[in-house]
Amino acid sequence: MTASEAVTDALRDLHARFAGVREGRRADYIPELARSDPDAFGLAVVSMDGHCYSAGAADTVFTLQSVSKPFVYALALSALGLDEVGRWVGAEPSGEAFNAISLEARTGRPANAMVNAGAIVATALVPDSPDHPAFSRILTCLSRFAGRRLDVDEDVYGSEAGTGDRNRALAYLIRSTGALPVDPVAAVDTYFRQCSVRATAVDLAVMAGTLAHGGVNPLTGETVVSPEVAAQVLAVMATCGMYNASGEWLLRVGLPAKSGVSGGLIAAGPARFGLATYSPLLDATGTSVRGRAALGALSERLGLHLMRNPALPGSTVTLVTTADVLPSAPSGSRERALHERVGVVAAQGALDFTAVERVLYALDESGPDRVAAVVLDLREVTGVDPVALSLLHAGLARLARDGRRAAVVDPGDRLGTPDLVRERTGQDLPRFGSREEAVERCAQAVADPV
Repeated sequence: MTASEAVTDALRDLHARFAGVREGRRADYIPELARSDPDAFGLAVVSMDGHCYSAGAADTVFTLQSVSKPFVYALALSALGLDEVGRWVGAEPSGEAFNAISLEARTGRPANAMVNAGAIVATALVPDSPDHPAFSRILTCLSRFAGRRLDVDEDVYGSEAGTGDRNRALAYLIRSTGALPVDPVAAVDTYFRQCSVRATAVDLAVMAGTLAHGGVNPLTGETVVSPEVAAQVLAVMATCGMYNASGEWLLRVGLPAKSGVSGGLIAAGPARFGLATYSPLLDATGTSVRGRAALGALSERLGLHLMRNPALPGSTVTLVTTADVLPSAPSGSRERALHERVGVVAAQGALDFTAVERVLYALDESGPDRVAAVVLDLREVTGVDPVALSLLHAGLARLARDGRRAAVVDPGDRLGTPDLVRERTGQDLPRFGSREEAVERCAQAVADPV
């Protein structure tokens, strides 16, 4: 067990809370999607540092469907720029369902790239050539967002192609106004293929995390799109990604998001996290019922609403090491060997969920398996919100259950009263006024575990 598993525990709690929800129905108008497991339910979170957390069926493969739309829109923006893409597809909320005829009366331009009409146009804008076919570009782009090579579910593609007359009708209607730059048949066929690309909830969390990370994949470190394009896509997701429920979603959940009728749902906390769920039972807007409930609860529980002020990325953890490399380390070989078994983590600033996740991960990284104790230095921490405090207590409790001693440098009592800490962590956590004193006491405890 590790301290950072406290985040996984939060996901598991949400999974258990919503796994029994039975409302909704599968997207049976695409026959292959009607074959999905109605009980499948997965959750995944990826931090900007590339830390992955998941619960339930997070590794179950399913097709992207409309979750592909933001990423293909990003590809079109990268290739052509916002002004040129804006000539062909707008950026205004339609207030209508995903498959509505959301076209400007005068120009025939689709309202935005998140509804089907606009997504077909965005797909049509992707450069196409014999050497670099449009779909090859799209699949490569989606794979770079996910950090691994994705593929197409040919059965779902065939099912969509056989039942997609409404999308074909939309394409022909747009073409009749002059707002579709390519042949409707070709555009819709490529669109069906992009919707049939397969991924997992973990993949989707990485993809959302890449947008949240300014276009940089948090796992691979690759720059997939520019920060400007990432911001543009997140803006359209925030206002249009949940179709005719976008305003309510932004008000209550507060994260740019995109749903898909296979049951996938992504959300992005800029500079914080990528989140994703999978569950194929849908509500009337085509959004996963369990996923909607879980991400709403997760946002509330962890304080992820966009309008809240997050901790600055990278500003929290200031030291992750073992005590033998500190300036105060003893010179004797025996004493130094003991200090090698004491990890040290220092933090600063205000701790919210984003910040405390970094602290928990740092506690796990503070030394290899031989480290038997860890000192958490909170002297420079200015505040801890209730969500972060609960997770910090849970992480310290996990360390204790794993047999690792812990001590804190906490002159400001950021962890709460001794009684509260004992109740939350199951131990009398030693507190010290200085890092040096805490390290020495931990080294003594390692030398004499009794």
